[in-house]
Amino acid sequence: MIRFDTVFRALAVVAALTGVARAEGGALKIVALGDSLTAGYQLPPEAAFPVQLEAALRARGHAVEVVNAGVSGDTTSGGLARLDWSVGEDADAVIVELGANDALRGVPVASVRDNIDAIVARLDERGLPVLVAGMRAPRNMGEDYAAAFDAVFPEVAAKYDALLYPYFLEGIPLSRETVLPDGMHPTQKGVALIVEGILPKVEALIERARTNNS
Repeated sequence: MIRFDTVFRALAVVAALTGVARAEGGALKIVALGDSLTAGYQLPPEAAFPVQLEAALRARGHAVEVVNAGVSGDTTSGGLARLDWSVGEDADAVIVELGANDALRGVPVASVRDNIDAIVARLDERGLPVLVAGMRAPRNMGEDYAAAFDAVFPEVAAKYDALLYPYFLEGIPLSRETVLPDGMHPTQKGVALIVEGILPKVEALIERARTNNS
């Protein structure tokens, strides 16, 4: 019979050695703070956005670790509430991808703005470069709501001189290959398209992080 305490000790050793290897390699740590779009809803772990993004960045020669801090169903208020423990002291940069669930629930735009503003402000105070990944409200929420909601992300990014990727789901066609049957979440191929689109902005984020660390 396998002893669980033996397994846990072995896993701890592996985790420690992995952390040492990353530290010695000088890898930048980018935290992807988000909801199910970041977490990889109904996808195998290797298909999630942070994993695919890290692979794409490493293929381009960047020594990075992209941490999956996505929580399915999370709102901007939830992201704010867990910010400090989701983005540890060892983080070098942060991608903020939140807001989709707020829009689906019709959360007042003022609350969404306050939450996104507070998240970026606190990260800015910590000296962490931020990439704000924008979101768009469903058009059936009404033109006024949609226009006000969509404007939150560029306005907050501009206020704190953060990087902006205007729309996280940009360029994903509504097809069975790229979107799950729920019509909202990307498939593995859909995530690959997100990574392809956002990659230049993440490379700019890396440049800012390296400048901070130099």
